[in-house]
Amino acid sequence: MNIILLSGGSGKRLWPLSNDIRSKQFIKIFKTPDGEYESMVQRVYRQIKTVDPDANVTIATSKSQVSSIHNQLGDNVGISVEPCRRDTFPSIVLASAYLHYVKGAKLDEAVVVCPVDPYVSDDYFISLNKLCEFAKNDTANLVLMGINPTYPSEKYGYIMPTSKELVSKVESFKEKPDATTAQKYIDNGGLWNGGVFAYKLGYVLKRAHELIDFTDYADLFSKYETLTKISFDYAVVEHEKDIAVLRFSGEWADLGTWNTLTEAMEENYVGDVRFDDTCMNVNVINEIDVPILAMGLQNVVISASNQGILVSDKERSAHIKPYVESINQQIMFADKSWGNYKVIDVDTQSLTVKVTLNPEQHMNYHSHDRRDEVWTVISGSGKTIVDGMEQLIKPGDVITMAAGCKHTVIAGKDGLQLIEVQLGSEISVNDKHKYELPL
Repeated sequence: MNIILLSGGSGKRLWPLSNDIRSKQFIKIFKTPDGEYESMVQRVYRQIKTVDPDANVTIATSKSQVSSIHNQLGDNVGISVEPCRRDTFPSIVLASAYLHYVKGAKLDEAVVVCPVDPYVSDDYFISLNKLCEFAKNDTANLVLMGINPTYPSEKYGYIMPTSKELVSKVESFKEKPDATTAQKYIDNGGLWNGGVFAYKLGYVLKRAHELIDFTDYADLFSKYETLTKISFDYAVVEHEKDIAVLRFSGEWADLGTWNTLTEAMEENYVGDVRFDDTCMNVNVINEIDVPILAMGLQNVVISASNQGILVSDKERSAHIKPYVESINQQIMFADKSWGNYKVIDVDTQSLTVKVTLNPEQHMNYHSHDRRDEVWTVISGSGKTIVDGMEQLIKPGDVITMAAGCKHTVIAGKDGLQLIEVQLGSEISVNDKHKYELPL
């Protein structure tokens, strides 16, 4: 089974745990079978591989999420990187071209496209396999998954099938309705449109060549910034008459707000948290190194990270976005392919960061034009390379790099932690030049 997971989104609705680098799908709040915590993308990837160990997974995403994906899923997962945002049709076309021209998938192979962040049980992925088979066997040019509604939602569009059979042709699509209209759709057999569908590679690439002048994946990638922003629905679905829908009646939830996310938590807290015995329906997620005590609260979510602190009524938490957009702040934490960093102090001419490198991982070999850096090793071991010179390092060692100096750090087998102090009047994430690592 070929699966394209669409990994988009910004860090607005689940602030302060999410930011412009770490979207909601990378937040680790779900308990794994062995008691550890995993994120939405880790959970979905694990479920796919449980149902189909041979599944070919490609994640369509932006450059800003690549490090987080490698950090959480490793280096073997396929990634189709968008040079910039151009909506779902260009994104799906680029991923389809990646599968065909780069990975060698044949034009008659079927592909399933779905969001990276649904909260589902394993039967969802069994249905994805069926969806793929229906597309492969030419049941229709497009085969959609329709979610059996559990209430008259105003958040989703509706698929109107021609019958109430498990698989049927699609009669029409309805935009997001009000609650009264949604109930009418449900009474007439309407299904939620969860953005899940399957097709043959050749079908979508043929439509892409009709709308975009390109020869192969590399050519499409080079022209990506010039492409028209358009959704897959407008570019493909609205023009297709041969569409079928597969009903899905299993567990499915879109965890897009704090309210819905806390409903999926197995425990009502993560991190160092304490409640008194009068708290009711309170969820707390604490990522900072100080305890949180909640007393006398009802129907409240509390979330704390280096990015900020949220205390909200659960229903009101759905309205967080405009308030977060008014907050102009630096990214205070991020996962990287080699580990992670957390900003612990910001001043006018300095920035102090705690850096954690995973075992035997390393940063890019790089330099900065407008800042000096000082590293102090606090745990673990490894080595630095500074202007080509190697040096073994251990806790207590201090390494100084002047502006323009090429440098990197490589963790040993137990990993490495250091405090990085950046010094300069123009500290910026864009002040960076990358080089090949000396052998």
